[in-house]
Amino acid sequence: GEVCGMVTRKYGEFLPSAQSAEELAARVQGLAGDIGLLQAGIEEEVQRDLNVAIAEFTELKQQLERDTLVLSVLKKLQEFDTALKEYNTALLEKKYVAAAQQLEQARSSLKMLESRKGFELKILKALGTELTVQTQNMLYHLGEEWQKLAVWKLPPSKESSSLKSVTGSELHLRTVPSKEEEIAGPPVASVLQAFAVLGELHNKLKIFGQLLLKYILKPLILYPSLRPFTEEQSDAVILRFKSEEPNLDHSSPIEVFDKIKLIFEVLHKYLLNVPLEQPPEDEKECGVILAELLGDVIWEELSDCLIQNCLVNSIPTNSSKLEQYIEVIKSTEEFEKALKNMQFLKGDTTDLLKYARNVNSHFANKKCQDVIVAARNLMTSEIHNTVKVTPDSCVALPRLPDPGAGDHLKMQKNHQLLHNDMVNLENGSKLSQYTFSLPTCRISSSVEKLMELAYQTLFEATASTDQCCIQLFYSVRNIFQLFYDVVPTYHRENLQKLPQLAAIHHNNCMYIAHHLLTLGHQFRYRLTNILCDGAATFVDLVPGFRRLGMECFLAQMRVQKGEILERLSSARNFSNMDDEENYCAAKKAIRQVLHQLKRLGKVWQDVLPVSVYCKAMGTLLNTALTEVAARIAALEDISAEDADRLYSLCRTMVEEGPQVFTPLPEDDKNKKYQEEVPVYVQKWMTFKELMIILQANLQEIVDQWADGKGPLAAEFSAAEVKSLIRALFQNTERRAAALAKIK
Repeated sequence: GEVCGMVTRKYGEFLPSAQSAEELAARVQGLAGDIGLLQAGIEEEVQRDLNVAIAEFTELKQQLERDTLVLSVLKKLQEFDTALKEYNTALLEKKYVAAAQQLEQARSSLKMLESRKGFELKILKALGTELTVQTQNMLYHLGEEWQKLAVWKLPPSKESSSLKSVTGSELHLRTVPSKEEEIAGPPVASVLQAFAVLGELHNKLKIFGQLLLKYILKPLILYPSLRPFTEEQSDAVILRFKSEEPNLDHSSPIEVFDKIKLIFEVLHKYLLNVPLEQPPEDEKECGVILAELLGDVIWEELSDCLIQNCLVNSIPTNSSKLEQYIEVIKSTEEFEKALKNMQFLKGDTTDLLKYARNVNSHFANKKCQDVIVAARNLMTSEIHNTVKVTPDSCVALPRLPDPGAGDHLKMQKNHQLLHNDMVNLENGSKLSQYTFSLPTCRISSSVEKLMELAYQTLFEATASTDQCCIQLFYSVRNIFQLFYDVVPTYHRENLQKLPQLAAIHHNNCMYIAHHLLTLGHQFRYRLTNILCDGAATFVDLVPGFRRLGMECFLAQMRVQKGEILERLSSARNFSNMDDEENYCAAKKAIRQVLHQLKRLGKVWQDVLPVSVYCKAMGTLLNTALTEVAARIAALEDISAEDADRLYSLCRTMVEEGPQVFTPLPEDDKNKKYQEEVPVYVQKWMTFKELMIILQANLQEIVDQWADGKGPLAAEFSAAEVKSLIRALFQNTERRAAALAKIK
């Protein structure tokens, strides 16, 4: 019963809560339905309205942007139009700067319009054209004004910058008008400022600068006689030029600087001393300096011209004048300073001053160049103008400094001659004065001068700064290298064709080699300090020069030998001399050879050293005798008449051959050398023996042979003697007996 009651109680409590849950579920269900309806409503109505609103808003926004753009474009177009209107007004009133600024304003408006992407107006092209036209119009007006400010009066001359035409040129500069006259024309400033605003100032100054260089500045540098002067008139100043007698070929830098300074002063005072403002967009720089702009345009060309045509010529050519050059350096400094004060130049030392200050190096370069040019001229001059040198000859030279004097050398004025006197050797023994002497001969006077140039340059080197000394030493070595390369090539044809020139060239080379042996030695105290390890020598060049002389002369000897053999080849082998025609041909050949030798003996006379002369002539005569002897010895049959005629041909050679030896102009002195011919002609005795055979009988030949101990055996071999016996004598028992004794 109690359990039952509990269940009923529980159930009674449960029932209402179950009911409330069901009610709740039913209400939720209803609510869900309402929400569904509401959502459907929103989706259909509100969303649609919202989309419409956004679309409208966007469209309005775009409309506004378009209107703003149109407005700004219209505003710019209006600005452009106003600017051009105001420009026209200003131009009529000759207010050039204002006009130029309005043009620039119009230009910037147009730029703005063109930069609008997606907004291309047909009208822009027309506006651009209009702007260009107006700019050109303005530049034309400004150009007219500029031409009144600086008037060039140039002669109508072809060679525009000749001295004559320059003296006829004038430059008129209009002076700045005074206050009352200001209305008459705008002052320089406004014209130039307007150019600056339009960005055309640089071009104008460039053209002006070119005229200035061509008609005024360069002629003043190039013509020492030209003087500028100014003439002031009420409204202008005129630059004119007159030509005076120059005292020098090249004007001194100091004078040139003064003339050019005058020109710049006039320009500065009347034309360029005008403060200009920078166009507004370039605010980084304040003010344009006109003088500086012009300076930029012309300075480089002007300074090059000053260096090349003025400073270069003023570099001294000998070291004693270097001291005075300080004046030039000083005036260069002052010239630059003046140009800086007038603002033509800005900044540091220019090339001009660097060049002037670097005088030592230029001095050395110029000196070396002068030396090489002088040397080259000597080498390409005629070889045949000669001077005689003897063992006592010496090179005229300034007195050499005392070896101990070191670097404190003073140039000594007096000159003395370098003598080949006794040379003291280290160990105290003495060499004769003739050890290094040169035999008497003739050399080209140009080579003597060349040697003097070398000594003179080395002497100059010893008195110069170290750097200069080294350069000069090497340029002396270059002289000799140059000789070695230039002379044989330059004079090649003459050296081959003319035996006398070959001989002189041979002597020239030997003379140079002779001096090169001792050339460095005389200057060694000074040079060795600077050049490492006694490199101050020329000895290494000696063998080359000796070889050069020898080769040239030997080549000439080969030519002469060839001619001798060529002439003898027409003697018909000296066979069948009993035939008159053959005999004449042989006689003629011998005559020609002797004539050739006689001519050579003459052209080499007094030119070659006697010893070389005798060797050369001896060699050539020997060639002739050897050839004749060989031809005769080769004959197979010699009749008695043949033998007589051959003998007389040989006698001509032996009698007249020595007479071609005439090494000296004084005849009586040549006898000695003619008597010594056997010494110089190797085959002389052979030839004499051949003549004896041609005249001898069999017994005499056998006696001359003397069992291989006689004079004949000294000159001919047994086979040669037998061959001659067979040719000269008929085949008899006596001949057989004689042949048997020759062995």
